Amino acid sequence: MGSPEISTNTAVEKPKRIKRGLWPALALVFLAPLVAEFLLGNLPIKLLPALVVLAPMYGGGALLIREVVRRTGRGWPSILLLGMAYAILEEGFTTQSLFNPNYLKLNLGLLAPAFIPSLGIGAWWTLWMLMVHGIWSISTPIALIEACVPDRAKTPWLGRVGLSVVAVVFLLGATATTLMGYKQDHFMASNAQFVGAAIVIVLMIGLAFKVPTKSRDTAPGIPPSAVLLGVISIAFASGAMLVPMRWGWGAVAALLALVLGMLVVVAAWARKGAMGLAHQLALGAGAALAYGWHAFLQHPAVGGLDASVRVGNAIFLAGAIGLVGFAAKQIARANRGSTAG
Repeated sequence: MGSPEISTNTAVEKPKRIKRGLWPALALVFLAPLVAEFLLGNLPIKLLPALVVLAPMYGGGALLIREVVRRTGRGWPSILLLGMAYAILEEGFTTQSLFNPNYLKLNLGLLAPAFIPSLGIGAWWTLWMLMVHGIWSISTPIALIEACVPDRAKTPWLGRVGLSVVAVVFLLGATATTLMGYKQDHFMASNAQFVGAAIVIVLMIGLAFKVPTKSRDTAPGIPPSAVLLGVISIAFASGAMLVPMRWGWGAVAALLALVLGMLVVVAAWARKGAMGLAHQLALGAGAALAYGWHAFLQHPAVGGLDASVRVGNAIFLAGAIGLVGFAAKQIARANRGSTAG
């Protein structure tokens, strides 16, 4: 008669298995470079095979940041800060575009707007790179893929072995990118610039693990709409894309104003208890779609401008819209399931 009791206790004491996410992890690895270079319009669709080269650094970096943040129970402020640390690593060490006055000999004049002679950097380009990588290259792909798997959105997707593999792949990707860049342009920043960049990276990483993990108490009332937040997000992101570099310090001021304005909006939404997965998707969708439509206005950084470029822009934008739609359906299904339960 005692066996049922023993069986019940044994079942209760079984440890819960953590639901891993190999497929979401792989999706993030490839989505990050797709957003960062192809949806942006920086690379044409004919160079899609370059994903094999771009994924280890872009995708490896995004996945590594996502896993570390979720493993430590931290949130989006940490992801953004680590994304900006990634920006300094890529643009300060790997490509050195923060310091190179003629990056890859493209004659783009990236450092000329709001140039700071004592540091050898352009304030506009540095701020823009912090935004581009912190928001688009890292945070946007994470937001979109997490929204596709609501039941695993806040849990680690990899075990220790998988995380170690990703770290090695990321380092190999960063090394390969650095060597390829140096082969094209033998520019080398000064020791002081490298040291300064390293200090900034360390400070950003330290701050990422110091920001509070718990939000303040939310105010009573009906949470604001995720759709409205998405509209505001695409408006902010589009405005940032349209700020002309020729404004110099005016461009720096405009970008800072947009960033601060968006932070105020997000803080207000969070204060009203409206920063769930649907709102996360809204923010990521707004950023991605701004990249997608703006791609039609720019010339690719590599190669000429022909019909295939615009066809590729349309394909990538359609893909982004499809991914957002799929994620929205997954969230709606998860919400119905939790309500029924």
